[in-house]
Amino acid sequence: MSGVVVRVTRVAGAEDLPLPAYETAHAAGMDLRAAVTEEITVAPGERALIPTGLCIALPPGTEAQVRPRSGIALRNGISMVNTPGTIDADYRGEIKVILINHGQEPFVIARGDRVAQLVVAPVLRVEWEEAESLDDTARGAGGFGHTGV
Repeated sequence: MSGVVVRVTRVAGAEDLPLPAYETAHAAGMDLRAAVTEEITVAPGERALIPTGLCIALPPGTEAQVRPRSGIALRNGISMVNTPGTIDADYRGEIKVILINHGQEPFVIARGDRVAQLVVAPVLRVEWEEAESLDDTARGAGGFGHTGV
């Protein structure tokens, strides 16, 4: 499968941080790093907006999804308020991550810490076709745990 070229610029002062990169051969996401100038402590139950120092120009027909990192979610209870966060192809501002501390201890974010991951994916655009009814399926309208625990 071929890759997609995404243009990237750095916010002034973020030149020392590495660009997102795939850490393994089959990784779907690339880590985003905190471009904070001083440490930020997120208390339990609090949220923080963390800059990454990056602006991107996605090609039309793609999006970038900002997702939590599983390691800090498991160890520290750190997640994202709006997960996944969506970056549209026409957005040119700095990527920022809204973290929340669901843990029991304060969480400290330092410059360069990996705080989220970025997945670039294709986007389908739909045209709505109103209909009098929809085709039947085995599942039907069942949802929200209707198949059991």
